[in-house]
Formats: sequence, structure tokens, C-alpha cells
Amino acid sequence: MTKTGTSNLAWDDIDDKAVTFLRGLAMDAVQKVGNGHPGTAMSLAPAAYLLFQKVMRHDPSDPQWLGRDRFVLSAGHSSLTLYSQLFLSGYGLTMADLQSFRTWGSLTPGHPEYGHTRGVETTTGPLGQGLSTAVGMAMSARYERGLFDPDAAQGVSPFDHRIWVIASDGDLEEGITSEASSLAGLQELSSLCVLWDDNHISIEGDTSVAFREDVVKRYAAYGWNTLFVDMRPDGSIDEDALFTALETARASTSAPTFIQLRTTIAWPAPKLRGTAKSHGSALGADEVAATKVEMGLDPTVDFAFDEAVLNQVRNRLTHRTELARRVWDESFADWKLREPERASLLDRLMKGQLPSGVIDALPTYQPGAAIATRKASGETINALAGLMPELWGGSADLAESNNTTIEGGLSFLPEFSPTSSPYGRIIHFGIREHAMGAIMNGIALDGLTRVFGGTFLVFSDYMRGAVRLAALMQAPVTYVWTHDSIGLGEDGPTHQPIEHLWSLRLIPGLSVVRPADANEAAAAWLATIDQRRPVGLILSRQNLTVLNTDINLVREGVRQGAYVVADSDDPQVLLLATGSEVALAVQAHAELQALGMQARVVSMPCLEWFDEQDAKYREGVIPSKVRARVAIEAGATLGWYKYIGTEGVVIGIDHFGASAAAETLFTEFGITVTAIVEAAQTSVARDRGVNAL
Repeated sequence: MTKTGTSNLAWDDIDDKAVTFLRGLAMDAVQKVGNGHPGTAMSLAPAAYLLFQKVMRHDPSDPQWLGRDRFVLSAGHSSLTLYSQLFLSGYGLTMADLQSFRTWGSLTPGHPEYGHTRGVETTTGPLGQGLSTAVGMAMSARYERGLFDPDAAQGVSPFDHRIWVIASDGDLEEGITSEASSLAGLQELSSLCVLWDDNHISIEGDTSVAFREDVVKRYAAYGWNTLFVDMRPDGSIDEDALFTALETARASTSAPTFIQLRTTIAWPAPKLRGTAKSHGSALGADEVAATKVEMGLDPTVDFAFDEAVLNQVRNRLTHRTELARRVWDESFADWKLREPERASLLDRLMKGQLPSGVIDALPTYQPGAAIATRKASGETINALAGLMPELWGGSADLAESNNTTIEGGLSFLPEFSPTSSPYGRIIHFGIREHAMGAIMNGIALDGLTRVFGGTFLVFSDYMRGAVRLAALMQAPVTYVWTHDSIGLGEDGPTHQPIEHLWSLRLIPGLSVVRPADANEAAAAWLATIDQRRPVGLILSRQNLTVLNTDINLVREGVRQGAYVVADSDDPQVLLLATGSEVALAVQAHAELQALGMQARVVSMPCLEWFDEQDAKYREGVIPSKVRARVAIEAGATLGWYKYIGTEGVVIGIDHFGASAAAETLFTEFGITVTAIVEAAQTSVARDRGVNAL
């Protein structure tokens, strides 16, 4: 039966049948594997269908099409909501993929994974991350428009696209979405639309046990347009009303849109609709069969989907996509003719290439100079920014401390002023580290620009969830984490990171780089922009002495993660250090030489990059025959035992810091040249004792 309404939505029996089969697939996939979240995928089937089949601009044959809309399933536990649409739309998922849901080697894991399944724009599942990442995608869309087509009227540029989000109650309970949504409202990100699945159900029952505020008023206070779509009396989604709301969101030009969509979880299951039991577990064979009867499906057939319906839906989408592509392709071709220089920039960015002259632009520092690595990082950012318009970023209200300001870059804000522009390069994240991490992921995933964001290293804890996802997705995000140790001094133990270096190094796929001096800091930036993966730059507040090391050796050594900065003909002991402690190791090297002990100093700015080198290189830097070793780092010691072995000694800090000057703290906590010399002597003695047995 054709549904009618004020929206002119062309919805017919084919659409009804397709949604019915989608609900059946959601039940069957979870029932087959024995676990998962069927209820939301069942109730949201019409909403996702509307987006993919009637509203969004996308091309299943080209998932990375520049002109596509982005879809983010923030409610990642309801992954079948997305998988079923990817199957239906022709992204390459098959019925067999749905049948292997949540099993080893499948393309349909429990939560959507970026880079694993075609059509998945970001990894979601940790609640709140998806919506917050989508804010970054919307910010990226505006910045990219400024790079390529800033003067076009809104809505007519080939670089205009929209970001659609389905979020759950749980997403909106997580604090990260409050941070991100606040910033999205301030930024007037009109390309962003969040569809809130307001079903009043969570694992523990009715959401009223923990969640009672007026969410719509909260979003209105953030500066969002807000809309409400009620369910029908029978508890089903009103497609006409929802389509009208989505079209209203599409027309927004001054604010993001928040749609409250009332739904009944697991609709139309006879017994379990509207219950917590349908949220995170299979419905059971009897309820699945009864629901299929309710929907007019054969209860004895699993994973049913009428081939004629499937073909007709795909043909309709193909026709709609072809029309959209034709219009977009013409617009894009016209833009290329009008903007040849910008088209050349786009070509470089799409190829992931760096501009020429990057190495020559890097600042260099004279040996003996005293400069904080945070300052050197800031100078390097500005040097690179002159060549790389794709480089932009900011900090969590710590720009003066993190040195993250691009000089003359203008603030990224919706209004034009002498200090701001909708296309500015300086992002003011505010004191929102949680959101900053996820927003940076969204910018990075959008694919064309390189984003950085800064805060104190100790506050990386606040953004750890997003950092972990960046590592999982290998999103090219650069974290500028300053105030790297007790060296920050008087702010005391609340601000002095101790466990953070090893805590971050434990995240697979994250590169943690702690430069020894200003030249290493610049080299770390060079190595970072020359690859596409997440990197955390760990930078000092205090001045560090620039070492007397050849600049080419520094750049190559940092890229390889570790290299020799002071040596002897036949070293008896290895001194392994990072950051500010490398200079102490070099001083200890001289004292050991005076005592007749041969030593080698190895700067190890990035253990992850060093571990990736071949065995020959690693052996050349840390020879296995030299068993006497000392590791020096002003932080937790635990992970260093991998590198020093049983005869080695670690000089570090396994307790919290204190409020005092940096020099005092290093002395009181035993991070000194004298301590290094004594540790070297101890390690050599241990090695001799073991070898003598």
C-alpha cells in the first residue's frame, strides 16, 4: 500500500517488503550466532532504509567517492542496521556474510570496523564515539570546502556533502557527545544531522532509571535545530514524518539538526517488543517464528529475501545514484576548469603526497642551544604550514602551552572577522579532550587533510578511548602531548605524567615519539607527516640542550625509532634513553669514559618505529652481545625490561611526583648523571658475574 503525506515520499509495496525482510534478517543473524543486538536493528530498519535508499547521496560501486554523504552508525552495537543496508544497496556484502555475523573471519563483525567492511566510514561501538567522530567529519567538510571551493554558494559546490548519524540513548548519555555536540552547535555545522533512536530501553531496563533530562532542550541550548518524529499508534516508525524531518535537516544552512525519533525496540515482535530482553540477546526461536508470522513471512525459512524485491531496490538505487553522479561529475568538471591550482592540490592530497621542499623548510637548531621540544614543535608546525594548506589543528584550550597555533591561520569559526573564518586553520576545541580525540578521528577519516590536537600528556587519559580507536583504524591523527614528565615542575603530581608513556605504548598501532631535543622534535614531525597512522608527540615544557649530532643522522635515526648518539670503540654498556634523559646519558657517557668504561648512548624516540626495523638494523643499534644495559626515562619503568634483559638496570619513576622545580625533582627522584654512572657500573658487574658462572 502506498503511503501518502506532505513529504511526497514515494514509498510503495516494494519498500514495505524490503523493510520486512530486513527485520527478518536482523532476527535470523542474531539467532544463528546466538548473540548480538536484534531489537534496534529491527525497529530502525525503516529509518536506515530511508537514509540509504531515498535520502543519502552515495555510490555502492565507489565507497570512497569524493561527493558522497557520510553515514555514521554511532549505535554500533546495532551493526546489523548498517550491514543490512550495505547488503541491500550492493556494497559487496552477501547473504552469506550476514549468515556469518559475529564469527571468525567474517565481514560482519559484532561492531562496524573501518577498513574491514566496504561502506563503513568509521569504527563504532564504544558509545558516544561515533556521533563525536561525525562532528569531526562535518568540520572537515567545511575546511575542505575552504581549501577547494570557498566562494561557491552553499549547497552547489561539488565539495558540499552531508553527514548522517544514527545515535542511541547510550550515545547521548556518554559525556563525550555533550562535549562534541556543544562544539558542533557553536560551529554551526549545518551539514550534520543526528537521528536519535529514542526507544527508552537499555540493558538495565527503562532508561528512566538513569536518563531523564529533556534531551531536545539540551540540544536546542547547544544551538542545534531540533525536530520530533513520533511513532504511529501501533509503535512503528512513520516513514512520511521521518522523511519530512530528514528533508528539513538537508535544507538547514545555519545549524546542525537533531531529530528525536520515537521507536519501539524490536517492533513488531509480539512479546519482546519494547523490552530490555530484545536489546542485547537473541529473541529465541519461538519469538522469531511468531514475529515472522506477524510480518507475513514464512516462519520456517531463515535469511529470506525475495530476489525480485532485492533486484528492484538495487535498480532503483542505481538509477538514483547515476542521476546524482551525473550532476556531481558535471559540477566537478566545471570546478576543475575554473580552479586548476586547487585541482592540482586536490590531486596531491588524494594521492597522499607531500609537497616539494618539506625537508628544506624544517627548522634546524645549533648544538648547545637550549629550547623546549614543545617550542621546536610549534616552530616546525608553522614551517610546515607554509607548504601544507592541508595541515590544521589546535588544542584543548592550551595553545599557549602546547605551541599549536598556526601564525596567521585565523580561528576556525563560523563567522568572518579579522581573526576568524569558517575556513580558518586554528581549531579551538575548548576544554574538551574527550571530544577533541574523536573529532580528530573524524577529520582524519575524511581523508584529505592532516590534523593535530594538543593537550598535556597527563590529560591524554581523557581522550584514550578515541586514541585507541584511531590506532585500531590507523587514522593519521597527530597528538601534540606536552609537559611530558616531572620536568614540568611546580604544577605537581596531578599534572606530572608517570605511567602515561607505557600506558600509551601498550596501544597496538600507536606510535609514541619522545624527542631528545629540538632537532629530534622537527625530525619527528617530518617522520609523522610522511606516513599515515596515529602518532603521539611527547614534548617537554622545560628547555633541553640541543645535542651535537649530525642533522641527517638525526632525521634518519628518528624515522627508524632509535640510533646511536654517542659511542665507543668497543662498548661494554648501553645507555638507552628518551626525551630529556638522553642529554643526561650523554653526560654519563663522558664520565664513564673518564673512568675507563666504554659506553654507547642510544636515543630511542620511538620504540614502535624501532621495533619495525629489520633485525640487522636493530642489532647494529643495540648489539645482543652487550648485555650490560641501562634504560633511563623519567616515568614508569615496567616496559623497559624488554630492552635491557636480566642484567640491565632501569632508572625511572614508579611513584607520583611532587610540586617543586624540575631540577629539584630530577635530583630528588634519582634521575641524574651520577645515578646513570652507578647503574652502568652495576649492570657491567652483573654481566661479568653471570658470565663468570
